[in-house]
Amino acid sequence: MDWNKTKSIFILVFLVMNIFLYSLYTERYNEAQNVVEIGEKSIETRLKDDKITHPPFSNTPAEIAYISADLTNFREQTLGLQNQDVRNIGDNKIRSTFDKPVKLTNMDGTSLKDFVTENIYKGSEYVLWEIDREERRAKFFQRVKNRTIYYNKYGTLDVFWNEKDEIVVYEQTKLESIKNLEQSDSVMPETQVVRALYDKGILRPEMKIVHMKLGYSTLAPATERQVLVPTWEIRLKLPNGTTETHFVNNSLEGKVVDLKEQKEE
Repeated sequence: MDWNKTKSIFILVFLVMNIFLYSLYTERYNEAQNVVEIGEKSIETRLKDDKITHPPFSNTPAEIAYISADLTNFREQTLGLQNQDVRNIGDNKIRSTFDKPVKLTNMDGTSLKDFVTENIYKGSEYVLWEIDREERRAKFFQRVKNRTIYYNKYGTLDVFWNEKDEIVVYEQTKLESIKNLEQSDSVMPETQVVRALYDKGILRPEMKIVHMKLGYSTLAPATERQVLVPTWEIRLKLPNGTTETHFVNNSLEGKVVDLKEQKEE
């Protein structure tokens, strides 16, 4: 037996096998890449097939920082409020009753926002979230860095009115000393957010995506210093005309989260 010849054949077979395995790896890798690309494109196709309308997707790569915030201690603040009886509920919350109920021209978003800006401590930092006409209550969320903080009990404002549509009282909490943290996230593209809603069975045929925008939700709600993380807000309009709002945590690989339930806990 010619050992050198056998050795040469063995080496040749070894090289051929390596070339084959590398080619197979490259082929599978490219297939995987194509699946991702096709998958992303299929979202648009699926939306079209399901007759779901939506705003334009930008899918523009960007970074958004985590932020921290301290709780406002209202006992240490000079509020400068007139014609109100302000009472502290602990250090971080106030309940204020108007000396005379305030009648608005219309109990709508514009009138309520104007009222809050003019009559409440740093009211311009709050954005209207919902109007509950049965409870006669309007809920506002605080905004920081032009983004809404969703369902943080230390950054909310609740305005109440009587049966005559006169505002009588409000309750307020507030965050302050807003700072960027070193931690940041790449912004999840809108198509990935839509995929998360599909995966959870939330997005269904003939719905309408009214808007998708980034805000913040709370990572550690039980601490004196709040850490806020990027969170997508998606508002959907159902075929029957009602609306739903859902949240996708940008920091948890697209997890759909129930922020209202977390807040109530």
